[in-house]
Amino acid sequence: MKSDLNQLMQDAGLDALLVFGPASHNAAMVYFTDLHHLSWGYLLKQRGQPPIHIHHPMERDEAKATGLSTRNQNDFDYKEIYKKSGGDDIKSQIELLIRIFKEYKISGRVAIYGQYELGPGLSILKGLDEALPEVEIVGESKARSVLMKTRVTKSEEEVDRIRRMGQITTSVVGDVANFLTALDVRDNLLVDRSGQPVTIGDIKQKINLWLAMRNAENPKGTIFAIGRDAGIPHSAGTDTDPIPVGQPIVFDIYPCEAGGGYYYDFTRTWSLGYATDEVQAAYEDVLDVYQNVSASILPNTPCSQYQDLTCELFEAKGHPTLNSAPKTTDGYVHSLAHGLGLEIHEAPVFYSAVDNKDLMLPGTVFTIEPGLYYPERGLGVRIEDTVYMRPDGELEILVDFPKDLVLELPRM
Repeated sequence: MKSDLNQLMQDAGLDALLVFGPASHNAAMVYFTDLHHLSWGYLLKQRGQPPIHIHHPMERDEAKATGLSTRNQNDFDYKEIYKKSGGDDIKSQIELLIRIFKEYKISGRVAIYGQYELGPGLSILKGLDEALPEVEIVGESKARSVLMKTRVTKSEEEVDRIRRMGQITTSVVGDVANFLTALDVRDNLLVDRSGQPVTIGDIKQKINLWLAMRNAENPKGTIFAIGRDAGIPHSAGTDTDPIPVGQPIVFDIYPCEAGGGYYYDFTRTWSLGYATDEVQAAYEDVLDVYQNVSASILPNTPCSQYQDLTCELFEAKGHPTLNSAPKTTDGYVHSLAHGLGLEIHEAPVFYSAVDNKDLMLPGTVFTIEPGLYYPERGLGVRIEDTVYMRPDGELEILVDFPKDLVLELPRM
């Protein structure tokens, strides 16, 4: 949580953090500013001091609404800087940052976060590094960065926002189920009132509309994958494909608060009308592993042990896994879980490796998502919920939703 930030900075030997960019779909900036209309700015956080947002002159009120200490770029004579640079944006930003660093007496190790186009950003940081020998610019591994470590555990307010996104997400999933089951079937395909096949693209358009109506958005898209595509974990599905009955559909939806706030992550596998014996058996294996692993998770234990347990359970059922066959593209082929918050994939990580030291800390929001994949057999199954390890160490599914495999089609 934010209350841990100064200690984590000290542990990492960091004297300051500098965040670039807008407060929209920029997790590092949103963590400090929340969702406000800030198209550009810098955020400076010195160890032991409150953060300061240096904003564009036209966004004074928006910056004030963040509740942070703020400074106008014009406080540093940015117009004069820009004029002296001959209108060179890179030189202007370098000089602006030099003045900011000098005014706040920044020295030592400074970690960089945020969003900036790679070429100009590299030039700005290089220029700053050359101009201020007392400053060491630090680039951290994203998964092990100070800010990511800070964001591992969530406040109650953060958890409530994620839970609210879960309520929105599952209500849209319910809308999709209701829409699909109200359609007619012709030649084993879902069709609309005019008799035309309904496509995956049609479903995705409705998902985006229904999310927008609830003040949420879908910046990373949606997985709605059928048959062979369902057997490839990150296949989004083919928009032009019709929707058949009796084939597995992996429906993975991960929207966020409008503007790039907190995410939710949720997956169900459906088979419309009926499921084949093969799909039913795979589904029961995944559900059994989901339930057993969920029941085993305890606070302050290594995350990697739950990936190992998942592999052991699937292997006992006769499926290859990344532990038994590291190059496999069949069976269980991904990690059990990941942290979730202002990004879909955050710490902690659950992969099985000696360098993974992440622990299952109370206060963490994360997914549980075992799956089985056999693309050449036209089969994929995944079940995913977002869960919260409460301060008392108990797990809470933030929003529960039925795990039925078969969606009945009354008109079949």
